[in-house]
Amino acid sequence: MYWNREMECMPPEQKKKLQLERLQQLVQRVYETVPHYQRILREMGVKPHDIRSLDDLAKLPFTTKDDLRRAYPFNLFARPMKDIVRVHASSGTTGKPTVVGYTAEDIAVWSEVCARSLACAGVTDNDIIQIAYGYGLFTGGLGIHYGAEKLGATVVPISTGNTKRQIMLMQDFGTTVIACTPSYALHLAEVMEEMEVDPVRLRLRIGIFGAEPWSKNLGREIEQKLNILAVDIYGLSEIMGPGVAMECPYDMGLHIFDDHFLPEIIDPETGEQLPYGEKGELVITTLSKQGFPLLRYRTRDVTILHEEPCPCGRTHVRMSRVMGRTDDMLIIRGVNVFPSQVESALLESGQAEPHYLLVVDRKGPLDILEVWVEVSEKVFADEVRRLETLEKKLQHSIESTLGISAKVKLVEPKTIERSQGKAKRVIDKRDLYK
Repeated sequence: MYWNREMECMPPEQKKKLQLERLQQLVQRVYETVPHYQRILREMGVKPHDIRSLDDLAKLPFTTKDDLRRAYPFNLFARPMKDIVRVHASSGTTGKPTVVGYTAEDIAVWSEVCARSLACAGVTDNDIIQIAYGYGLFTGGLGIHYGAEKLGATVVPISTGNTKRQIMLMQDFGTTVIACTPSYALHLAEVMEEMEVDPVRLRLRIGIFGAEPWSKNLGREIEQKLNILAVDIYGLSEIMGPGVAMECPYDMGLHIFDDHFLPEIIDPETGEQLPYGEKGELVITTLSKQGFPLLRYRTRDVTILHEEPCPCGRTHVRMSRVMGRTDDMLIIRGVNVFPSQVESALLESGQAEPHYLLVVDRKGPLDILEVWVEVSEKVFADEVRRLETLEKKLQHSIESTLGISAKVKLVEPKTIERSQGKAKRVIDKRDLYK
């Protein structure tokens, strides 16, 4: 049932002692080897010996994505380049990418936490795992790949795209586990239907989905369409890649492997730490990374931390599914809106397809929110009156969830662009800085 029982089921007090030891070593390491941290810690008047308890974490500075961009490409590395065996980078869609470096020890830890993640979902050495995350500078494919090999599973490293070929290999190879983004899983289901492939006839049983936030309602949709168990994996390139946290079948949140990644929740406005059970921004300190260690990295992901025991026996702190990001949050007429909230409201109806787009515009002083929603061919071909009734129903559901009015526009199947990576959910036409 467990991949590393000693670490994953460690008594809380023993784990806190381990976390403190690793935190103290980390602060000493970055103080000696990373000029950025040395300068900031000196400006703050903090020395490594000031970290005497886990409560002293709050004395340390935050690290942001802007810090990483300013350090491009290698200025936050804590080890010389001869010790760096691999680099990964973000997509770099705005400005230069953020670059992360790994020592051989880091790769070993990454393989370990990804193996834990897969085992947490129920994957074993008897499984055949088809990895449809991207390979290359993106961390998704290689992280899961190394973890699956460490676990002893058979890996099919197909990467993204070639959807019909993906489905053919699922049939021919007897794939039991698929790893990809949830939006691509939906696309796979659509193409299967076009190819008249019945998912029930496949050997698929588990889907490992990450790289974009997704609601439980969407998970149920995927489970129904692909006849699998859908589980959420969490990670980000700056921290390690996939394998930072993972859901188990008890569906009580994602276990953060906190012997390596020390989590906290802060108020995104004030930076103050928040207690367990309160929603805020997730901040992570990399306790064991050698090549690219980070103090209190602001992930911008909004979630809640839980410390109550999980029936699976793992003693890690758990996080709720990501509810959105502080930097993709929309503020519409003074109300904070996350795309995942809209997704959940739409799928509750049972009549909308899990493909939608939020279009935000401004008419005069007012923000206008329009939600484009795909419906099935059968629904779209229905009489006008019934379509109008469905629009009103969806509109009411969205307004009840968000607390603001929104116009719903039903669109034909396949109208909204599909993605083989992260789905684009928002078009914001406002010039907010004008």
